[in-house]
Amino acid sequence: MKVVSFLPAATKMIYDMGLQDYLHGVTFECPKEAADQPKVVRCILEGKNYSSIEIDRIFSASKAQGKSLYWVDDELLESISPDVVFTQDICEVCNIDTVCTETAVMKLSKTPTLVPLSPNNLQDVFECAITIAKALGKEEVALNYLAALKKKTDYILDQLRANRAPLKRIMLMEWIEPIYNCGHWIPFQIAAAGGIDMLSNPAGDSIVTQWEKILKYNPEVLVIAPCGFDQKRSLEEMALLTSKPGWDNLEAVKNNQVYIADFDMFTQPSIGTLVEGIEALACMFHPEIFKADENMAKKFINYAQSLQSV
Repeated sequence: MKVVSFLPAATKMIYDMGLQDYLHGVTFECPKEAADQPKVVRCILEGKNYSSIEIDRIFSASKAQGKSLYWVDDELLESISPDVVFTQDICEVCNIDTVCTETAVMKLSKTPTLVPLSPNNLQDVFECAITIAKALGKEEVALNYLAALKKKTDYILDQLRANRAPLKRIMLMEWIEPIYNCGHWIPFQIAAAGGIDMLSNPAGDSIVTQWEKILKYNPEVLVIAPCGFDQKRSLEEMALLTSKPGWDNLEAVKNNQVYIADFDMFTQPSIGTLVEGIEALACMFHPEIFKADENMAKKFINYAQSLQSV
């Protein structure tokens, strides 16, 4: 069986479950494990260092013109002749969507099975792992994989209960300019880590959120994790936030509880990376209970500490 993944999260879960021998093609955004795989999907933003504002403008213009940011290498896809193609319908900016995938698949001489993975909440992402493995005839592999991850989330919940940890008032930003709140599975990650984000949109799309609303909400902890940005990239754009009126008055800022985090723990819906995100959030929300190990400590940084190290 030959599989092509048009979705980085699916690629990541395939590797995490040890099913990569089935994989014969990926997107340019797929994780480092898939670096040697043929790149079937490309993007007009690939290799560019656009700012948050520029990316938002490019996407808005493309959407208004009915165009996609992504394109498929039809010849390469035909040469692979896949049996299964994994795709998504969550975000037109993050990945190629099912409509574009269907258009590409219609041109193939052999029609593959199209498997859309479009989770809305955290439980949906868990089930996506089962959907992937089942499509490859390896459902038991997914069940073992998920059982190990559930032990990690159960441990966090047990520690929060044992320590009677209060819920922290959180905001997690998915984009800086314009500011987007968090949606889909991220509010559930926040809840699993001992927080609550009242500006979020659970199981729905993230949306533009006005700065005045954030000032009134006044989060205790602010997590900044723009989609597609690592810590270094986000730090380059922090002036867009710190220059806003009232920034210094936010409780999170006054108490040095602003964090910059790698996006792949949140807007990359592989269940393994999302569980890693829950672990990271628990360390941010409740550092008196949870301590980041050496690897986890590389995935996020306290903004005030980053300024001291410059």
